[in-house]
Amino acid sequence: MGTTIVIFILAIIVVCAILSIRKRIKYGSACCGTRDAAPKKIKVKDKNKSHYPHTYTLIVDGMHCSNCARRVENALNSKEGVWASVKLEDNTVLVRSKNPMKWEDFSKTISDAGYTLIEFK
Repeated sequence: MGTTIVIFILAIIVVCAILSIRKRIKYGSACCGTRDAAPKKIKVKDKNKSHYPHTYTLIVDGMHCSNCARRVENALNSKEGVWASVKLEDNTVLVRSKNPMKWEDFSKTISDAGYTLIEFK
């Protein structure tokens, strides 16, 4: 009887571990508190670089995983005339813009997404 209970408890632990690993493989392990699927990527319609005369490099604090990078990209790409791509390795964002932009424009957008703009070049 005691052995059966121990085996049953071990089986439950193994099943929970397998489900957790399966979810982590499917969605990735998010450092930002959520373990949900990554937000859907906002795609830029105009990808002709010659249409974006203004280029900025931003350094953003707080991005730790691909979900964080996707949130920052989506926040910037949702603005009209902006095309952003995040390089997570060094927390930089390359932003191409059709119109000139200021620190305040980027800072507000990035802080609304939950991150901090450190540097603007």
